[in-house]
Amino acid sequence: MISARTTRVSAAIATVLAVTLGAGALSVPATAAPLPATVADEAGTRQAPVSYPEDGFFTAAGKTGFLTSERSPSQKFRWTRFADGSSTMLDASVADSTGTDVIMTGMGQSLPRSLVVKLHDMAAGGSTVTIDLGPLNGVYVQAVSKDTVLAEFPKADGTVELRLVTRTGDTVTQRKVEGIPAGASSIAATPARDGSVLVDYYLGSGTPTQWRSQFAVVDLAAAKVVSTHETDGNSYGRWAGALSATHLAWAAEGGTYVTVDRATGAESRIDIDFDFYEGDRSVVALLGSWAMYGTPATLAGNGTGDTRKLIPLTAKSLTSGETVELLDYVEDVKPGADNTLLARGGTVEQGEGLYRIFQGADGTPAAELVASTGEPTQLVYLGQQIPPTVDVTSPISLKWKLSRENADVDLTIRHRATGEVFEKTLHLYSESAGSEYYYGDGVFGIRWEQIEAVTGKEAEAGEYEWSFVARPQNGVGPAVEASGSFVGAKGLPTAHDLDWNGTPDLLARDAQGGLWQLDTRYDATQKTLVPQYGPDVVGPGWGIYDRIETVGGIGSGAADFVARDKSGVLWLYDVTGNGYATKWAARKSLGGGWNTYTHITGGSDLNSDGRPDLVTADTAGVLWMHPGTGDVSAPFGARQKIGNGGWGIYNQITATGDIGGAPGGDLVARDKDGVLWLYLGKGDGTFAARTQIGGGWQAYTDTIGIGDANDDGHPDLYAYGPGNKSWYYAGTGAWRTPFAPRATSSVLPTNSSYNHVS
Repeated sequence: MISARTTRVSAAIATVLAVTLGAGALSVPATAAPLPATVADEAGTRQAPVSYPEDGFFTAAGKTGFLTSERSPSQKFRWTRFADGSSTMLDASVADSTGTDVIMTGMGQSLPRSLVVKLHDMAAGGSTVTIDLGPLNGVYVQAVSKDTVLAEFPKADGTVELRLVTRTGDTVTQRKVEGIPAGASSIAATPARDGSVLVDYYLGSGTPTQWRSQFAVVDLAAAKVVSTHETDGNSYGRWAGALSATHLAWAAEGGTYVTVDRATGAESRIDIDFDFYEGDRSVVALLGSWAMYGTPATLAGNGTGDTRKLIPLTAKSLTSGETVELLDYVEDVKPGADNTLLARGGTVEQGEGLYRIFQGADGTPAAELVASTGEPTQLVYLGQQIPPTVDVTSPISLKWKLSRENADVDLTIRHRATGEVFEKTLHLYSESAGSEYYYGDGVFGIRWEQIEAVTGKEAEAGEYEWSFVARPQNGVGPAVEASGSFVGAKGLPTAHDLDWNGTPDLLARDAQGGLWQLDTRYDATQKTLVPQYGPDVVGPGWGIYDRIETVGGIGSGAADFVARDKSGVLWLYDVTGNGYATKWAARKSLGGGWNTYTHITGGSDLNSDGRPDLVTADTAGVLWMHPGTGDVSAPFGARQKIGNGGWGIYNQITATGDIGGAPGGDLVARDKDGVLWLYLGKGDGTFAARTQIGGGWQAYTDTIGIGDANDDGHPDLYAYGPGNKSWYYAGTGAWRTPFAPRATSSVLPTNSSYNHVS
């Protein structure tokens, strides 16, 4: 059972949550309050939100679009239009907002170090005005229009002055901003609002404790300061100042939000629950006479397991004292066009993305989602990663996935027969060594040894039921509940898991004879097999073998493999996995004469004794079973004939495990025409009449039965072909159609070629 304590969810994330929470659990909300008609018409917006670029860092916004930065692998900037979601890339290392469609870009390491400033009017097709501050000896402060920037200029006496630098055609003009104190330094400014900017700077000298900060409102048309405002010592405000037509505001020490009425000069303060000295910050923004504040943070937190609750993006009327909660959390807020703000954040109802903050017909602020990432803001349960039957003696973790990491999970696991209960709160975070229960990408879990350490008892075989309540550490959204069950067993054989971590491994030999181990994982989003980590080198010299075959776990624990040398001797490699890595025992000879076989494959339990068997076909086309014993000192019993002849028509035979749903393990065989056939095991070492799976399988040089990669209870198949191309076939459990359509896999690196994969 999974429950969500919200009844409204945006259409943008309804599909994700409907799958997670079950049909009927959610209802689509009413359409968000639209923008005033004049704003919507001028901005060219549409009601349906456009896509917000994945991993895009919100940089600026105007009437017709918004700017995001992307760092993969180098800095890039993307302008996305509200009207249709189309985008334009800007070549720059830094960019700045003007609160309009004019975007500043530069190529310096930071904004002040960008001497050549480009002003792009994105509403006019990206027309550009370039201002070179280098010859003028100026330092960039703020772009204020499509052809003008504020810049700081040093003077001979060591002081600085602020100037407006304008380029018209080939002519560059400068105007001094009157009223900035001579001792001002480190000047910064907000984007322009109603013809004014809010400038902040430091005054004083010596140690930082002797400095003070000050704000000044600058009338751009007059190029002069019209009011100045002292802050509290080393104010936090220089990183969070805001200006509207009626007020200015900044955040100060002690969790205080300071506002000033521009008409009267009257100052007021709002106490906010943040700690300046602990590094907390507050969003500071103004929308007319409404003050905006909140804790700026990413939804997933900082990875440290910090449990301080985030302050939602909240608007407070500076006239009536009324408050309105706009977003459940906020990352950043920037000025937009036409007396609006743009905020990167999220709501439980509509999910993650970019929201336009505007005043409705009654003057009260509202939020509209204008660009969506498609991700939920509320914590969402994304499924268990537990096979139907679990080996309780293994180091493999029981795993579950959430939409983000910063959660505290109250986990309960109960053995139905004995009533034995395990209960523990798992505090999830990722920084440094991180939580021992968090595995990355929203996946958390617990190992049997950790369970036994709490219960003080060895895990029993039998049916288990589990449940948990996951609570967001940052307080954003409701808790999520989930429950399920699985069967525990002891000593289960592993199909293709060399390190015994619960996911399949592959062995690949390169052209130089080097052998590589590749740990894989199933990606539920792409529905295919992907690399878990980079490939691990096993060692050189494997060119002495003409066949390498993973044969499942011969004893208990990790899968083992055999290798046949060119003289016909078969060697056993006993592999020990501990859930993290593999340990290779010295090879053990299983005797000679194995070159009489044209095919060797292993991993299927053909006789239903719980142990994987080895299957061979000889040069006469006879099929043989070498039953597994469970003893690595003598891993296979005397061979038994299980096919009287005719197997010579096949150029590849692969043991797959039980892919067809019958009692025993199965085989697939490819004939010379590339047709693949299924031999459904009966569980006594014999097979039902063959069934055609399909043609075209001659495209592959190796097909490998990798076991159950996606934890659905059905073994899967991996295929490798020329050009380092490989594919994943999910098992269906249906003998008529044993495999789902193939999906491209990226497990094997493409910077090398391989002559054998097993």
